[in-house]
Amino acid sequence: MSNEPHKEQGNSRPRRFGFLKRLWRKIRVPIARSQITKIVLVELITAYMRFVYLTNKRLDDAETTFQTAFKDAPYILTFWHGQHIMGPFLNRHGMQLVAMFSKSADAELNAKVAERLGVITVRGSGGRSGKTRVGKGGARALLALRNALKEDKCVGMIADIAHGTAREAGEGIILLAKISGRPIMPAAYCFSRQYILQKSWDKTAIPLPFGRSVACLGEPVSVPADADEEVLEQKRQELTASLNAAMARATALLEKTA
Repeated sequence: MSNEPHKEQGNSRPRRFGFLKRLWRKIRVPIARSQITKIVLVELITAYMRFVYLTNKRLDDAETTFQTAFKDAPYILTFWHGQHIMGPFLNRHGMQLVAMFSKSADAELNAKVAERLGVITVRGSGGRSGKTRVGKGGARALLALRNALKEDKCVGMIADIAHGTAREAGEGIILLAKISGRPIMPAAYCFSRQYILQKSWDKTAIPLPFGRSVACLGEPVSVPADADEEVLEQKRQELTASLNAAMARATALLEKTA
């Protein structure tokens, strides 16, 4: 994956980014409170994402896999944090998609962008424990996602926990698969040109225009309705491995076609 368009000589880049960080700290609160600013930002981000989608040549390797997967809908579509930004564009078969977003203020902008791209959003948190899920509205959100699955809608939920251990599935999505009886569909949507936010906890990847993209699915994970704690843990580890395998395959395909 290339970050070459962002390389600069000398110390200009650290100074520039230091200034931008200080500026962002000063304006983030006023921005968060301004509805007009939010609307403008949502439109700009949405337009950029559509531009990236249109200007990246899509590799066809996984297309037949996705067509097969949609025959088994509804399912729980999942990504890793930091790799999920372009996820709404995978819903090309007209399926309604309901996705969970954190109740934090930082996630509000992301939720509004997703809605602009046709995603129905519910707010909550997957969490590690029952206490965490209930405290952040996660229990209600999980029930909302379960009901959406009952209505034959696909749902989206990020597998790892925000600001937790990156690339390690949490138990929230496993619990959703248990109570809904629907399979988890691990997905990786990767781009040949992207900028990695190295200091972010999840190494967020910002896709760039004029490159190549590929989407890969991992092995689906199903959770029995009578799964005990041991089985739930096994399924959590299984999902972690499946998502990592999908990421590795997508990365390898992009490198192969470089």
